[in-house]
Amino acid sequence: MSKRRDIETQLRSLNEIKEIMSAMKNLALMEVHRLTRFLDTQRRVVATIEAAAADFLLFHPELFPREEEFRNVHLLLGTERGFCGDFNESLVHALDNCRGSAPKTALVVVGGKLAAKLEGDTRITASLAGASVVDEVDSVLVKLMETLTGLSARDSVGPLRLRVFHRQPEEERVEVTVLQPFQRPQSKNSRFGHPPLLYLKPRSFLSGLAEQYLFAELHELLYRSLMAENQRRMQHMDAAVRRLERTSVELLRRRNTLRQEEITEEIEVIMLSVKALE
Repeated sequence: MSKRRDIETQLRSLNEIKEIMSAMKNLALMEVHRLTRFLDTQRRVVATIEAAAADFLLFHPELFPREEEFRNVHLLLGTERGFCGDFNESLVHALDNCRGSAPKTALVVVGGKLAAKLEGDTRITASLAGASVVDEVDSVLVKLMETLTGLSARDSVGPLRLRVFHRQPEEERVEVTVLQPFQRPQSKNSRFGHPPLLYLKPRSFLSGLAEQYLFAELHELLYRSLMAENQRRMQHMDAAVRRLERTSVELLRRRNTLRQEEITEEIEVIMLSVKALE
């Protein structure tokens, strides 16, 4: 009987764990639905800024930074929470396999779980807490922009070129997105016949527009990374729940077998008692 009670205790524990994991899976699903709406809007914002910059640079190509003026920075977008499989490990692996980066390239890490895996790494210039839910993305973005601005001002360098290591929704691989103040226009034809009329000097306008572009692009990438994280968490929780269900079925089978053995023993005891009374 003690074995059956042990199995029943295990079953209760497994059911409690399964309920917790199912709740985590449902929360991740809710975050994915919310992020889908945010991403659609943010993508339109980025596209609008890119179109404005392309038109502006066609009339002011001399303002485009020279290659040697850029300061390279690696940015890793990891997770603040766990239960998302190899999400952070894949980012570290992609960083280690990165080719062609300068030896003094600054490294900025976002996400407590990722930072823990890189603890003691001398390449890290700054480490920031990541977003657990979509409502925390804005505050993370503000701190990230402050960090990047401080990095640029401290070293007195030109514009930053960010190489962002992140996970894409519904994809298993790590994607590396290069962010810099716009791309040099490929075409010399503009949608407009005259240069834009500005209240600011062209260089000041481009500087402000580049900051807005970086803000919008990082906003979108943080959303994408968080969405990919929640999708991985859903997959991880779903697989864990299925394993728990298989284990529960096996324990139920063992419990029923033990109960049958106990009933058989009880019947034998009764029969022996009856014979003894005859």
